[in-house]
Amino acid sequence: MAEPTPSIPKGSLILITGVTGHVASELTRQFLERGYRVRGTVRDLARASWLNDVFQPYAANNHLTLAHVPDMTVPGAFDDAIRGVSAVAHVATIGFDPDPTKVIPPTVAAATSILRAAAAEPSVRRFVFTSSIVAATMLAPGKTAHVTQESWNETALDLAWAPPPYGPERIVSVYMASKVAAEREVWRFVSDERPSFVVNVVSPQVIWGERLNANCAAPSGAMLPDLYDGKPPETGYIPAVFAVDVLDVSLLHIAAMLNPDTRSERIQAWGRYHTWNEVLAVLRNLYPQRKFIGDFVGLPDLSITTDESKPLALMKKWGNQDGWRAFEDTVRDNLKRVNGK
Repeated sequence: MAEPTPSIPKGSLILITGVTGHVASELTRQFLERGYRVRGTVRDLARASWLNDVFQPYAANNHLTLAHVPDMTVPGAFDDAIRGVSAVAHVATIGFDPDPTKVIPPTVAAATSILRAAAAEPSVRRFVFTSSIVAATMLAPGKTAHVTQESWNETALDLAWAPPPYGPERIVSVYMASKVAAEREVWRFVSDERPSFVVNVVSPQVIWGERLNANCAAPSGAMLPDLYDGKPPETGYIPAVFAVDVLDVSLLHIAAMLNPDTRSERIQAWGRYHTWNEVLAVLRNLYPQRKFIGDFVGLPDLSITTDESKPLALMKKWGNQDGWRAFEDTVRDNLKRVNGK
């Protein structure tokens, strides 16, 4: 199969934020292997040193470099890091806290900061923002919805900005609201500022699969090791999962960056839908000698759908891949580094 012509030529410099994270580090690997150079932003250079070991040949010839951005919310935070780059993947996020004032405004400010930096750098031609399914819809028990390009999760904003107290039960709604608000800021910027670069968004839910290093941050990746060790998931917040492999999510970021005809798209990168009992069945099949917790009773189904034709076509074009990665392989890979299985 002939390699498609990319919108950005090989050898170009790609800026990836939060490069120590699960998606960002895998995205770095895929770009480097395709012949691109990567500059990754990190909050702490010392804690990110494992990247130089994992990508030693690329670091040695400066195809991978790290940029110190200790606070990505401040104006001008990315002014140095963005110099000379052809494209930006803004993957980093702020984190988790039940207080919306500590998460939502900083997440929006970070998006604004990097968009303004990109708009001021003439070399930038493409910009990809990592959002989430929860920017478009709630994942509430019994939820029914069909997600389109115009779908937004208004409920998450209402829940997140409800009056205090801010107990731990608010963490999930605040995170969801931060994704809504940040993605909306991205599209507001595109509409109002009319930047010269193309913008696309990639929206996964639960991201599983192998981590490149034990120090790689993978918040949703902890769900499987917990379940393996007998700790049930928070089914009240996540009654079922749209689980996507980190390889697939990263490939869709690649396609959003390189595919010339993909412009102003919200690419839903959900992967496959599974109930928690189906996840348990896969674990039992993979590890038949281990005793797992019993099946869950009374968990409602989710009836959330979207048009998958575009992400599937993009994975075929840019990865010669037919469909989402096999779920059993994703589960097995997710457990590799965490518990050494």
